Amino acid sequence: MNRLLLVEDDPTSRSFLQAASAALPAEVDIADSVEAAYALATVNAYDAWLIDANLPDGSGAALLARLRADGRDTPAIAHTANSERRALDALRAEGFEIAISKPLAADAWQGAIRRVLVRSQADRHAPLPEARRGGEAPLWNQATALAAVGGNAHNVDGLRDLFVGELEMTRARIAAASDAGDISALRGELHRLRAGCGFVGAERLGMAGRLLHAAPGSRPALQAFLDALDATRASAP
Repeated sequence: MNRLLLVEDDPTSRSFLQAASAALPAEVDIADSVEAAYALATVNAYDAWLIDANLPDGSGAALLARLRADGRDTPAIAHTANSERRALDALRAEGFEIAISKPLAADAWQGAIRRVLVRSQADRHAPLPEARRGGEAPLWNQATALAAVGGNAHNVDGLRDLFVGELEMTRARIAAASDAGDISALRGELHRLRAGCGFVGAERLGMAGRLLHAAPGSRPALQAFLDALDATRASAP
């Protein structure tokens, strides 16, 4: 059975989300603050973190950044009362694989959890990426991107514009973390990038990121990643 950490300070929302999560079925631990969630996440293994964007002692994004800096790569869902697209996009940019607005139906909540669990299990069991027969992986996989956003090509284009616009700063942060030997920071950046690659279908960059995440001290893996990032930026429409 999957084990989940639900971080929510509002009693009504917490009761609903806990019951909906448990019905997956899953074992659900509860935290109502950043500090309580951090304490649980550092001593227990979870299949997913379900984190409220706004907590009494800080933000969900700050909690996620703190956990990522420790080298933890558990997939995370942000839930928020803010339904504005800009706010949800900002949470995804902070490293949440899914950002979802409350209130919502139980089946929508469960569907979001299932998506990150399936993705996490696929990553866990997949072999390290290697060069494909006949050449490298494609830079962009349109089918993957369309599946991630419900088949809306306009949404894919918009997300790709945002994604490509962040790549220059992402490259600089990853190169700096590698030069400094800061493996936690490097892996945190790569984890945030991985979710974005999935949403926009940046297949070659996603594969190179997985390889570097698995071998953060490898100079060839770093160079392959930087080459894939540069090629992805250069190919953007």
